[in-house]
Amino acid sequence: MSGTSGSIAAAPVVIDIRLRQGTFTLDLRETIDARTVALFGPSGSGKTTTLAAIAGLRRPDDGTIRIGGRVLFDHAQRIDVPPHDRRVGYVPQDLALFPHLDVRGNVMYGARPRDADLQMHAPILELLEIDTFLDRPVDSLSGGERQRVALARALTTDPDLLLLDEPLAALDVGLRGRILPYLERVRDELATPMIYVSHAAPEVHRVADWVIVLDNGHAARAGTPAAVLPPADQ
Repeated sequence: MSGTSGSIAAAPVVIDIRLRQGTFTLDLRETIDARTVALFGPSGSGKTTTLAAIAGLRRPDDGTIRIGGRVLFDHAQRIDVPPHDRRVGYVPQDLALFPHLDVRGNVMYGARPRDADLQMHAPILELLEIDTFLDRPVDSLSGGERQRVALARALTTDPDLLLLDEPLAALDVGLRGRILPYLERVRDELATPMIYVSHAAPEVHRVADWVIVLDNGHAARAGTPAAVLPPADQ
């Protein structure tokens, strides 16, 4: 498969895994070489489980996960790289911001290099427009501000791949429209490869180059948003 605008062809993401959870089985074999890929499908289809497996938070029963030539997981060779060494940035649905830290502390948590000065990440802070409220406690932030802080925290880890699990699901329609441009900036200005989970076709049309439609743990189809999803205005 291939994307339509931009590429991470030098470092394709290979996901070839089987992962069982009770009566559910994720059985996915995909090679991702588009810059921004959306996982789309109903609840329970395996989207979040796929992200968790890539991030190292769920261990597959079999298979491999690779980013370019870097093996993150290989069941046969007993390779299972710890989450903090995978160079994968993960923004979960609940954002998981640390309430005891201010914005600065949250953004710099896990930053690479470990002794990095905040100024090293000034382009990210400016891009997401959070550089003006670094001293604020996270419980004083709006939903959109919290989303941008979580995104900045993931980016300061200098990830090879960014995983976004329904980043706009908890926001109202107005806020979604204001956050989407920030995701587009990350895609276009930082050129950070992303795998993006969403239930909303209009969002996917705006953000993704390629879509994998999941159904009951399998890839039902894959293609450009225009080819596999309803029109953006529906």
